[in-house]
Amino acid sequence: MKLDNVRLAPKLWGSIVGLLGAMLLVSVWAQHQAGRVMDRTLESMASFENRITLAVQWKGATETTGERVLASNATPDPDLTTLFDGRVKAGIAGISAIQAKVLELATTPADKKALERVASERSNVLALNKQAREIKQGGDGAAFKTFIESKYLAAIGSYVDSLEAFVQLQQSQRDAARQEAQAARTQANVLAWLTQGIVFVLGLVLSFLLVRSIARPLHRAVELSDAIAGGNLTVSAHDDRQDEFGHLLRTVSQMAARLRSLVAEVRSGVDSMSNASVEIATGNHDLSARTEQTAANLQQTAASMEELTATVTQSADTARQANQLASTAAQAATRGGEVVAQVVESMQHITNSSRKIADIIGVIDGIAFQTNILALNAAVEAARAGEQGRGFAVVASEVRGLAQRSAEAAKEIKNLIGASVNTVETGSGQVAQAGQTMDEIVASVRRVSDLIGEITASSNEQRDGIGQVNQAVSNLDQMTQQNAALVEESAAAAASLRDQAQRLSEVVSVFNVGHTPASPAPAPRPAAARVAAAAPARVPAAAAPRAPQSPAAKVARPAPAAPKLHAPKPAAAPAPATSAPKAAKGSDDDWESF
Repeated sequence: MKLDNVRLAPKLWGSIVGLLGAMLLVSVWAQHQAGRVMDRTLESMASFENRITLAVQWKGATETTGERVLASNATPDPDLTTLFDGRVKAGIAGISAIQAKVLELATTPADKKALERVASERSNVLALNKQAREIKQGGDGAAFKTFIESKYLAAIGSYVDSLEAFVQLQQSQRDAARQEAQAARTQANVLAWLTQGIVFVLGLVLSFLLVRSIARPLHRAVELSDAIAGGNLTVSAHDDRQDEFGHLLRTVSQMAARLRSLVAEVRSGVDSMSNASVEIATGNHDLSARTEQTAANLQQTAASMEELTATVTQSADTARQANQLASTAAQAATRGGEVVAQVVESMQHITNSSRKIADIIGVIDGIAFQTNILALNAAVEAARAGEQGRGFAVVASEVRGLAQRSAEAAKEIKNLIGASVNTVETGSGQVAQAGQTMDEIVASVRRVSDLIGEITASSNEQRDGIGQVNQAVSNLDQMTQQNAALVEESAAAAASLRDQAQRLSEVVSVFNVGHTPASPAPAPRPAAARVAAAAPARVPAAAAPRAPQSPAAKVARPAPAAPKLHAPKPAAAPAPATSAPKAAKGSDDDWESF
């Protein structure tokens, strides 16, 4: 398995744990070796010290016992001899015990050989001690002295020398063991240092491999990061490592690719935003001009609406006066109808009276005819009477003349009364027709009064509606003024956005994303062309100077019909500009309608 394919955590933990484990093993092994050496050294030193101590005690006891033997053999006092003999026996028993212990501790051939010599010398001394006691008991003082000086002291010296030799042997063995332990310790230390050195070298090699496996991809990642930080987004890294660094390199490459795509999109967006900001700036300039023109038109409209309001108010007042006059006329027509009815009734009475008069005149005409006949008869009778009847004949002739004139007058009156009756009848018919006409006039006047009332109500409603429209136009004018200010602010913001977009484009241009086609900057239309494109909607308002217009002209001005306006809604969407001609399609022409 390649080291590059091992993940970083197992790699670091394996290295650290391996090094720590190796160091721990070396330390434990070194401690164990040192302990073993120390234990063996202490054990050996204790054994040697014990044997040396026993040998020294043996030597001292031997020398003491020898001196006591000499003192026991030399003293003439039996009590002292007995005392010394007891102590000598005790010393010999102690020496035997010491010898047994030393024999138990002796393990090397040299120790055994030295002990054999000591035992031999001791046996020799014990034998000589027995001989010396026998010589003393024989009473030969000179022989005893000679024996002591020639043999016994020499044997004691040889015995002590053998013990001294054994002590020196133990000391030399102790020194040798100490040197051996020191050498073993030195060897163990050297081996421990050598093992630690090997572990250190292995640690260095492993650290080198680990550092190289970490530093190389990190260096590559740093190079990629520096390149990306420097704006070069075309860099990439292809690595088959399966650890975190391989993942890091692949991630950095993917990040560079994503940043490259993102910066390319941002650059494209910045170019589009720059183009849009230019369009917005130009559009806002046009919109500002049209808004100002619209504000002027709205001011004219407001003035016209005020004049129209005054006209409608005057019309409403006139309609109210006409309504009052129509009411008065209706009342007068009603009264006239009543008078005509009375006249018709009077004409009917006159017709009846004329007919009665005609009947009476007929009676008078009959009476005049009869009178004429009677006068004729009287004249005839007077003519018969002659002279007596001449006066009577004259009276009869006068009566007949009067009767004829009365008949003629009655006939004329009858004719006149007939003509008058006919005239009265004709007048009655005409008065009846006049009554019907007056009734129709009264009904018409009432209808006219109702219509004028409706006209008055409509005029009041129109006045109220025009007042609301005037208020709405005033609010619209105020909002248009505010919109003009907002358009100015929007134009300033668009200019700032254009500058920021240019700045952002300069900032984004630092990044190298490879070959990307740059979007061309839009060629802004001249302001004159844009204004000319929008001019048809503004010519009627701009052509005439602001001056008071006649009410007829104001009424004739086309205005969009609107329902009753109770209050202008700020959030309402602007009405579609149906009066303005539609501009041609295009990115610049989207601003041509307001």
